[in-house]
Amino acid sequence: MTPHGLQVEHRTEPLGLDEPCPRLSWRLSSERRGAAQSAYRITAAENEQDLDEPSQLIWDTRRQVSAETLLVAWEGPALRSTTRYHWRVDVWDETGAHTGRAQSWFETGLLQPSEWTAVWIGRDPRALPPINPPTDDDLDTPGPAEAPLYLRTQFHLPSRPVRARLYATARGVYESHLNGARVGDIELAPGWTEYHQRIQYQTYDVTDRLHAGDNVLAAIVADGWWSGYVGFDSRRPALHYGDARQFLAQLVVDFTDGSRQVIATDDGWTEHTGAIRAADLLMGQYVDARHEQSDWNCPGAASDFRPVAILDTDPGPLTAEPDAPIRVTIDTTAVAVHRRGPDRFIVDFGQNLVGRLRLRLRDTSAGQRVVVRHAEVLADGELYVENLRRARATDTYITAGRPTEVFEPQFTVHGFRYAEISGYPGEITDADVTARVVHNDLDWTGRFECSDPLVNQLHANIGWGQRGNFIAVPTDCPQRDERLGWLADAQVFAPTATRNADVSAFFARWLRDVVDGQNDDGAFRDVAPIVAIDREGAPAWGDAGVIIPWLLWRTYGDRRVLERCFDAMVAWVEHIRRHNPDLLWEHRTGNSYGDWLQVDADTPRDVLATAYFARSAQIVADAAVVLGRSGEAARYRALHAAVRRAFIDAYVGDDGSVKGGTQTAYLLALGFDLLPADLIDRTVAHLAADIESRGNRLTTGFVGVPLLCPVLADHGHSALAYALLHQDKYPSWLYSIRHGATTIWERWDGWTDQDGFQSAAMNSFNHYSLGSVGDWLYGRVAGIDQSADSVAYRELLLRPTPGGQLTWARAEQQTARGLVACGWSITDDRLTVTVTVPPGSTAVLQIPTTDPGDVRENDVPAGTPGVLGAEPTAAGLTLRLTSGRYTFTAPV
Repeated sequence: MTPHGLQVEHRTEPLGLDEPCPRLSWRLSSERRGAAQSAYRITAAENEQDLDEPSQLIWDTRRQVSAETLLVAWEGPALRSTTRYHWRVDVWDETGAHTGRAQSWFETGLLQPSEWTAVWIGRDPRALPPINPPTDDDLDTPGPAEAPLYLRTQFHLPSRPVRARLYATARGVYESHLNGARVGDIELAPGWTEYHQRIQYQTYDVTDRLHAGDNVLAAIVADGWWSGYVGFDSRRPALHYGDARQFLAQLVVDFTDGSRQVIATDDGWTEHTGAIRAADLLMGQYVDARHEQSDWNCPGAASDFRPVAILDTDPGPLTAEPDAPIRVTIDTTAVAVHRRGPDRFIVDFGQNLVGRLRLRLRDTSAGQRVVVRHAEVLADGELYVENLRRARATDTYITAGRPTEVFEPQFTVHGFRYAEISGYPGEITDADVTARVVHNDLDWTGRFECSDPLVNQLHANIGWGQRGNFIAVPTDCPQRDERLGWLADAQVFAPTATRNADVSAFFARWLRDVVDGQNDDGAFRDVAPIVAIDREGAPAWGDAGVIIPWLLWRTYGDRRVLERCFDAMVAWVEHIRRHNPDLLWEHRTGNSYGDWLQVDADTPRDVLATAYFARSAQIVADAAVVLGRSGEAARYRALHAAVRRAFIDAYVGDDGSVKGGTQTAYLLALGFDLLPADLIDRTVAHLAADIESRGNRLTTGFVGVPLLCPVLADHGHSALAYALLHQDKYPSWLYSIRHGATTIWERWDGWTDQDGFQSAAMNSFNHYSLGSVGDWLYGRVAGIDQSADSVAYRELLLRPTPGGQLTWARAEQQTARGLVACGWSITDDRLTVTVTVPPGSTAVLQIPTTDPGDVRENDVPAGTPGVLGAEPTAAGLTLRLTSGRYTFTAPV
């Protein structure tokens, strides 16, 4: 048994950590059944070689008798700024034998505000050019009129450094350069946070970029979320945080003699405009290559650069970036290029994605205008852009006239499958255009596949929707003039997101924005960060501030995020209670979106709201138990019981009907345990009858969809859940796939045979909410779940569920404790189930079989450990397993 996957604060080898008490984690792997950790030892040192010298260790836990591998808090000396710490973990197995060790490192950033000597610099307002009447060029220049900043400073080093770190951030988005080359591969830094509360900085190891003599540190700063277009409010489309792009950076250089030199942003820097004339996340980027200065970021004189202005001497609320940054993660070439005229092409990448296009041009003459427009779908062979609303999603390139030119905008992102390239009379082949996929570079931890290609495409569509909408915040859509962090979209999709990728640090960081946005009355908002929409959160929207912290605890064992959110969670529930003393949530419901985008149904808003009131009260009570706050646990357990009684009295009939009679009304009552026990079967019958009466079609919107298949499966209707999964008539998941979808649509009726496109006012073709069914694909189709009392998959609940048109399905998930896998196949009326349980976990495996006495374990010698017990049930055989790999067969 060996440790692997070492992490600090959910990250591998983080550079620039500012958490004063970081937590260390590791996973375990073993080919041996029953393997489990019985003890661990963590040692730490400031020099890697000192890990082997006991006298040089700065922290030694000694041998700790413990099975825990998650989030062990640092108890060494207080961390110092700009310091790398090496750490090692040794583990002992259940027999007491030492079985392995692994080591890693983390490095701190600037831990104290006083350590920042840099100041915010930008363009001197007194140096702004005069305003001239607009020209046609201005019509192609998106966003605010000022061009991005090109900044530089030249400095001298007495010798080559032994260590150098660049700490940088911007009010805007930036790209840093050193001695003529870009620094790092982070995109759209510093990301988007509630800037008035917190601005992130990034840390870069630039030791190998510096040399003795003259060096140049430079940067380009564009609008980004700080001053560019965000959201859809025409009254305030941009300039949400400020109107002046600013840069702040500190280069810390250490030499062999122990001396240190700091180069920081100050009034010695200079600035100029460059080839990028304008850049905006929603509108696009405008580049005039004729203005490019090839040596602007290299040592030597820079022509026409002028002094900067110091715009702010207070660094403000800076924090080290705590999660995976935005990067280009995938490059994909075009699958088809269609000429539409002498100088116009339509390019198809075969996949709706989010990012930008890289275009190679040859033998151009100076001054040619090449325009790239983007769209998710085509209409009559041309780009369909009406659904982009005010977002222009247009990049413009003015050629310099070189033999070969490459255009790739870096300060914008678009949602697209298709691109139109116009203004270029040459030939464009599929090798000349590359789509570059951009999103937070999360570790992709899950995989699902089955025998049905359409269901596999559904899973792929869900994953691509997650990639495209996890850019700085969990956005609603990546293409139109919105791209906001809607809370309900995130909370309904979050369980699926945790299956696909490690989103622990990503969501923990975004939850700080959710909490920062809470008002004095305790109400969360609809979106975070707050832009344009500054109203109290609606039911299911504001409740994300309670539901997601609890999900992170259950999935990753992150107690700290629960602690940091708990008071805000309590305040939200008290906000609802205070304004609804009869415990039916009818007042202060914000915009009350209801079951957003449901079809042929109208779930009463008070039913939905009160169900979420009960759910949030229950979670707060459960969280209080975890945190040892017994008084609050009792208080909110009683509140939950009272809200539940109020729900039943007001909305549940004696026949098990629920007010409104919609699928979502029934799903909320069943999924949130808001029914008397003797009425559950009747309510399930009402739900099933509604679905069957519609020809096995759903009516659920954003709120109902994640409950639909799980509730049916939990109440004996897996066949009906599968019928919904395989349904390809409108409305259904597969209907969009039958019509070419490669991501999840915002609406069931985004496009239909009968009506064509839905209203362009709101019709995204990349919107993950309805993809929340992905959690069920992992959890019940393949069978990976955990028991109700388990945390971070300590006790697995494996429930493979054969059914529908599938002959096999399997999934694997890299959990916080290690790799979990579960799958099944049917051949010749016999079911084969395969299972992997990681060291330290146990599993309850439910095998559905017609003959529990004929369940066989394949190719295992007698006496092999692993199966702890077996119990026949009405549905088959339940086995209790230790860690290890298993294969069972059973009749079906």
